[in-house]
Amino acid sequence: MNEYNLVTNSISVTVLTSYLDDESLPRDSHYVWVYQVIIENRGSDTVQLMDRYWHITDSNGHVQEVRGPGVIGRQPVLKPGETFEYASGTHLQTSSGIMYGHYEMQTSDGKKFNVDIPTFSLDSPAQIAVPN
Repeated sequence: MNEYNLVTNSISVTVLTSYLDDESLPRDSHYVWVYQVIIENRGSDTVQLMDRYWHITDSNGHVQEVRGPGVIGRQPVLKPGETFEYASGTHLQTSSGIMYGHYEMQTSDGKKFNVDIPTFSLDSPAQIAVPN
């Protein structure tokens, strides 16, 4: 499991990734990963996660963009010191890729701001290592 972390505007986002060998079918160009996200409010304002944006790129350069309200059907509210965790997944047609994005947050007084999601690598055991 790989771990990535980034803090924006006192909101910490940690992403843990794992390759799902049992659900992947390399012979059919189908590679699957699960990622767990931990969002922690380290600030002094209550915030709500309103929207998400993901930018997913496979090793062939094919890009998928995902936008929508909340995460996993929720728009969680985080008081100072609180965390919210969820798990989701993605699949690619190649054995590796990268993901990054942001969450649009809103304070209790209506101020909106973006929180960056760290760029993270999607790597499978089927990926061919190329020495530098």
